[in-house]
Amino acid sequence: MPVPPGALTGLPGEGSLLAWTVDDGTSPEVLAAYARFAHETGTRLTFFVNGIYDAWDGNVEVLRPLVDSGQLQLGNHTWSHADLTSLSDSEVVHELQRNHDFIQNLWGVDARPFFRPPFGYHDDRIDHLAADIGYTVPTLWHGSLSDSGLITEQQIVDFATEWFLPQHIVIGHLNFDPVTRVFPQLMQIVRQRGLQTVTLNDVFTSQAHP
Repeated sequence: MPVPPGALTGLPGEGSLLAWTVDDGTSPEVLAAYARFAHETGTRLTFFVNGIYDAWDGNVEVLRPLVDSGQLQLGNHTWSHADLTSLSDSEVVHELQRNHDFIQNLWGVDARPFFRPPFGYHDDRIDHLAADIGYTVPTLWHGSLSDSGLITEQQIVDFATEWFLPQHIVIGHLNFDPVTRVFPQLMQIVRQRGLQTVTLNDVFTSQAHP
């Protein structure tokens, strides 16, 4: 269906879809482990990229077949993970455009129209500036693995148990390795609940992805 206007916090309608999204990229090892996990299980993921982190440059070829096949979608999380609401208009556009160009140059894909404002901080000014360069969909979430910082493996499983539910957009992070040690438990939750992982482009059409 066409992507709806306004901020996106979940998937529309009733069903069994799960949009598992993963942000940042401070750890090359965690990013690589997620890529192996996707390759081995067929899990469909959306990564929200911060190009400032070296993990992305270091894993270009690891990610390429997943990106080329559409199993892995890349979205725009800004270049440096700045709070956009604290920046000037020109700085906001620069954060998004620099990251857009980074993604397109490395993988040849257009990340529009989905952008994830760092910390979820956005307002009408940010949304209008982003939309002017094609990022019309502030992409938030309805549930988190809460692993932007270091937490335990059990906590991650507990958060997945709470939030891996139909039509949810759930956020995880490419920063710390406990999540890489509980992939089997997370997949067990997905399978036991009859969920189907999807990218945002699997669900929505847009000008960039008709």
